[in-house]
Amino acid sequence: MRIKFLLVSAVLFAAVALSACGATTVVSNPMPPQRTLDVTGTGLVYLTPDVAYINIGVHTEKPTASDAVSANNTQTQQVVNALENSGVDAKDIRTTNFSIYPNTQYDQQTGKPGSTTYVVENTVYVTVHQLDKLGDLLDATVQAGANNVNSIQFDVADKSTAIKQARDQAVKDAQTQAQGLASASGVTLGNVQTISFTNNIPQPVMNVFSKSGGLNEAPAAVPISAGQLTLTVTVDMTYEIK
Repeated sequence: MRIKFLLVSAVLFAAVALSACGATTVVSNPMPPQRTLDVTGTGLVYLTPDVAYINIGVHTEKPTASDAVSANNTQTQQVVNALENSGVDAKDIRTTNFSIYPNTQYDQQTGKPGSTTYVVENTVYVTVHQLDKLGDLLDATVQAGANNVNSIQFDVADKSTAIKQARDQAVKDAQTQAQGLASASGVTLGNVQTISFTNNIPQPVMNVFSKSGGLNEAPAAVPISAGQLTLTVTVDMTYEIK
């Protein structure tokens, strides 16, 4: 009986000990929230365009499709020759549209179809690197037979150096702002916690130009102004403050 009593006492003691351990809660002091300072810096670089993209087309209309194609081929080849004579490399002249379609005239009173002609359109996409000769080039193509010159887009071929300059400016701007804010508020800057940036790369600027012409027109200087492009980089930085 004594042995049995001792065993029961031991079991009860173990249960009480486990119960006490289970009820014990360890309380730790929470870490204070990290204090940070967010700033945004901006970098601007102004670019002078060094390349232009132009759509130059020939529109021909004749009584038959074969006549329209033949006339258009001759006229388009004259335009391409004028481009190459103006210093445009053959690899920078690319056909982007060639189409043939009928054009039927209808009687305005009866609505009945009348005569039908055939229209041929041939458009080339031209990359021009010599912007100082752009006005003369346009004149030459119109004289050669181009009658659909509808737009000019100015751009910068290589923006990599300008992007780096704008990023450097943006980072310096953000650092200057952070130092000024920390000094004014009586805190000390710590390490940079996060940094991100956004490039606002300018798209080609379009200068609308539309002119119809033929071989008999007198040459006229076309005033062309490329202007400037603005490249913007924004940098967001987060500093630890102490």
